[in-house]
Amino acid sequence: MTKREEYEHLLRRSREFYETAIFQIERGFYGLAAFSLEQSLQLFLKAKMLERGVDYPRTHNIRRLLEILSEIVEGRFSRILKEFVERYSLELASIEDAYITSRYIPREFRKEEVLRLKKIVDEVVKVVSQVTG
Repeated sequence: MTKREEYEHLLRRSREFYETAIFQIERGFYGLAAFSLEQSLQLFLKAKMLERGVDYPRTHNIRRLLEILSEIVEGRFSRILKEFVERYSLELASIEDAYITSRYIPREFRKEEVLRLKKIVDEVVKVVSQVTG
């Protein structure tokens, strides 16, 4: 698989996880929706790294992926991403936690929590799309 094909694959999977999360929210499967939102965002960020010619690390840490992106974009865009990570650190950590808790820890997610996670995912995608072109 070429880098371009991998990039396209990751973007497609990211969209599929996002659409799956919407379906899961509608059905009341909040734990699965939290997991799908995390996967969607993680794959989106990794795709954006590939788009910039940078191999992504084997990590599920959303904040770390954003920090790496901030290092590979130009000037003011770097600052925008760094400020975003600082401003939404707690929310981003919650998305990261969803990766583990939705799979291994008996924890129930409430609809309101998952909708907040979705809002942050939407905001990250919007900001990253703006700064990466």
